[in-house]
Amino acid sequence: MAMTSPTTDVAREHARLADPFTAVVDRLPADGWERPSPCEGWTARDVLAHVTTSQRQFLAEHGFDAATDQPLDIDDPGRTAVDARAAWHAHDRRVRELLADPAVAGHEYDGVFGRTTVGRSIVAFHGFDLVVHRWDIATAAGLDERLSDDELDLLERSADGFGEHLYDDGVCKPALTVPEGVDRQARVLARLGRRTPAA
Repeated sequence: MAMTSPTTDVAREHARLADPFTAVVDRLPADGWERPSPCEGWTARDVLAHVTTSQRQFLAEHGFDAATDQPLDIDDPGRTAVDARAAWHAHDRRVRELLADPAVAGHEYDGVFGRTTVGRSIVAFHGFDLVVHRWDIATAAGLDERLSDDELDLLERSADGFGEHLYDDGVCKPALTVPEGVDRQARVLARLGRRTPAA
């Protein structure tokens, strides 16, 4: 049986999270980009810009250039939906190229929670963003986005790992209470300060 390398595993795990995010970006209607998202003060366009720039900045901090030939000013309302999607696709391709390189994915550093690698951080921390902000972008446009059990597991593990830092300024709003009987997605998102229509 063929063994996969740590780099292959990281690239596969990242793709599993990035693919559904890209699918939401691709199906967002043209009039959905400027609608308010569950992230207070941010439109769907702003959320996409945040996901893109945070990944790029993280990689740059560790010496890896994720720049592309597409302008990154996604948060400029003057840009069209086509522009925003093109910028995301170019960025996503570049990140996948970088993660396919063992020198990038396996690059070690001392993180907040101990020794780790760039690849593991992209999957764990930035993967959390890809899941929860996918829901934010979809919700801004009125799309009913369902998260899988594996994705909800990831969100719960991440929330557990963040501990009290989950509610630091700029991370998540305080947890919300929800009625008994709501589904798991509503409960997990409420823990992250987000209310679904069902809750």
